[in-house]
Amino acid sequence: MSTRWSSGAFAKRMAGMWAVLGGICWSLGLIFAILGVIAETTDAALGLEPMSWFMLAIALFAASIAEYIGWAVGVLYKE
Repeated sequence: MSTRWSSGAFAKRMAGMWAVLGGICWSLGLIFAILGVIAETTDAALGLEPMSWFMLAIALFAASIAEYIGWAVGVLYKE
């Protein structure tokens, strides 16, 4: 695993994909947070309980951080 990061070629090649995946995770996290707010204000279970929507949103926001760090490393190696 460490050999992938030694030259920076892997990070350069994957930077675009990590940016897209980070955006997808962040967008889904935002949608899930909005669903949690809607479910909480209407006192309705929209498939899941409101707290479950919030927990999913937090998990996706955390996943997007890892993807954006990979993107930042790829951008750093491109220069």
